[in-house]
Amino acid sequence: MTVNTPDQIKVGTVGRPLPGTDVKVADDGELLFRGGQVFTTYWQNDEATASVLSADGWFSTGDLGDVDSDGFVKITGRKKEILVTAGGKNVAPAQLEDLVRAHPYVSQCLVVGDGKPFIAALVTIDPEAFSGPHDDPKLLAEVQKAVDEANTQVSRAESIRKFVIMDDDWTEVNGYLTPSFKVKRNRIMEDFHDQIEALFTR
Repeated sequence: MTVNTPDQIKVGTVGRPLPGTDVKVADDGELLFRGGQVFTTYWQNDEATASVLSADGWFSTGDLGDVDSDGFVKITGRKKEILVTAGGKNVAPAQLEDLVRAHPYVSQCLVVGDGKPFIAALVTIDPEAFSGPHDDPKLLAEVQKAVDEANTQVSRAESIRKFVIMDDDWTEVNGYLTPSFKVKRNRIMEDFHDQIEALFTR
């Protein structure tokens, strides 16, 4: 539905809508598209169709994002992964996770805080980038720097207040990444429940 062309490109976006395609952002931040490439109905499933397609043809993508003043579309997360803090603030974890992961020492980041008073994060370290102990003051300072930088891109209510560095990296081999290297959020939330809860009780 969108594309960056050689003469119209903006890094960090998925481009502008193709000709004949309309885009808008719903009140909850979800990207909606309308155009000739949008399907008209699920096969013999009116209920499923109504859940994602409005009467006037707007398709609910499930993606959170925005459209800048030049018409470029940016995706910031998935609606189904949104966290809602105890204070009622909606937080898209993907944006924060990507920003923290940009640090050369960081391998993976998982933002948590659904139903909690603030946002926190689990962080793993790339063993090829940093081989020292995970309580090394230098490492802690660098991860804090990555978190601080990520927090500049969001509101205070969405910012990461605390983090913990995990003992081991998450990989496909140990079962915490999918074959396409996406974090298995539910598996991590289950296996590291105690570490997550400790972030909000200590």
